[in-house]
Amino acid sequence: MKPYHPNQTKLKEIFEETKTIAVVGLSDKPERTSYKISKYMQDFGFRIIPVNPMVDEVLGEKAYDHLTDIPDKVDIVNVFRRSEFLPEIAEEATKIKPNVFWAQKGIVDNSVYEKYKDEFTIVMDLCIYVAYSDLKNNE
Repeated sequence: MKPYHPNQTKLKEIFEETKTIAVVGLSDKPERTSYKISKYMQDFGFRIIPVNPMVDEVLGEKAYDHLTDIPDKVDIVNVFRRSEFLPEIAEEATKIKPNVFWAQKGIVDNSVYEKYKDEFTIVMDLCIYVAYSDLKNNE
């Protein structure tokens, strides 16, 4: 197993402790994967905070230009940006101290994992919706 793929016990702990998910790169277009996944997670009861300077609001929530603009506590930073943007986003995430830094399926940067693994739990290359759904289906 990859070091940034937590086991089911750790995933359960993550989701039990999560109320708010900041989604970096959340689109306001319903056909986009970031929108669909975030909507599912919102429907499961999580608060979704959009982080995208190109939109004002998504899923009924005010959008912010940067993670550091969010006035509320963020439990998970969920990233829907290409891998090349992970170092910059992870660096900014250290300033808001989330519990988890989560990069969606296909998004990986091993240097980010190595540099920040002591700052927060890091999950990469895993869809948050799939992980949550699998967990719920196995309860």
